[in-house]
Amino acid sequence: MVDQQVALNKKVPDIKLLLTGDKETHLSDYAGKNIVIYFYPKASTPGCTQEGLDFKEAINKFRRQSCVILGASRDSLKAQEKFKTKQEFPFELISDTEEALCNLFGVMKMKNMYGKQVRGIERSTFIIDKKGKLHHEWRGVKVKGHVDEVLEVVKQLNKQ
Repeated sequence: MVDQQVALNKKVPDIKLLLTGDKETHLSDYAGKNIVIYFYPKASTPGCTQEGLDFKEAINKFRRQSCVILGASRDSLKAQEKFKTKQEFPFELISDTEEALCNLFGVMKMKNMYGKQVRGIERSTFIIDKKGKLHHEWRGVKVKGHVDEVLEVVKQLNKQ
């Protein structure tokens, strides 16, 4: 369980991740690369699909920046596998059913859905730099144009 939320410019705890392809890994396994983790509310829904497709379209630009893309939601590994396969995402998706990663990044929020208050993921994106520090965050993300903005920040990060 995560004790507290990670803060900007602070080292991100080396949390265990369950990825599509039935892989278990840790954030430290990506040391030396920039990491973009984007959180989305639910696999295979319109906004989440579009966001994933936007990252898919830009994947080679991110790779040229030595950057790994990871998508994350509370969906089961099976749902994440189905989503990744159907959309042919060239990056892994994280199944965070226990909400450890969600809590670490503070993305769980109360939201209105059809007039009812429900607890869910606020669409958010985070960049972890090559040294494992949280470099940048976006909360309450609007999908349109977001991936381009993330790519620009990654490019600037590589110039530092």
